Amino acid sequence: MSQDEHFTILLVEDDENDALLVQRAVRKNLITNPIHWMRDGLEALDYLKGIGKYADRQKFSFPEVIILDLKMPRMNGLELLAWIKENPEYRVIPTIVMSSSRLDEDVARSYLLGANTFMVKPSDFDVLAKMIKTIHEYWSISVKPKK
Repeated sequence: MSQDEHFTILLVEDDENDALLVQRAVRKNLITNPIHWMRDGLEALDYLKGIGKYADRQKFSFPEVIILDLKMPRMNGLELLAWIKENPEYRVIPTIVMSSSRLDEDVARSYLLGANTFMVKPSDFDVLAKMIKTIHEYWSISVKPKK
């Protein structure tokens, strides 16, 4: 799989085991793009804005895709989606909700707030690896407007 060091993946997930599984699925697919793990929406906001410890855009480049959990402390995924929707310069970032929730209201609200897709976290690692491969293949070839 090709690498683009400018194709940064922002993973926003509070559960360490889930985050490690996503990172493992990335490696299994030989995806070598940078992946930065944020533990909640507030940390993701700092990253997106490039403030605090994320101010160095050489080290913490603007993400090309966000993989977002919904249920997190401090600022949950729906709140982060709402913030992104209110800030047009960030709406261009494809946002994939990956949640254990199957609630119709979570799915509907995610799309209403601008999520590009909603995926239910699989319990099977091979299914997760296939999901990550599909996400990467699709979004890495998609053309987006310049920031």
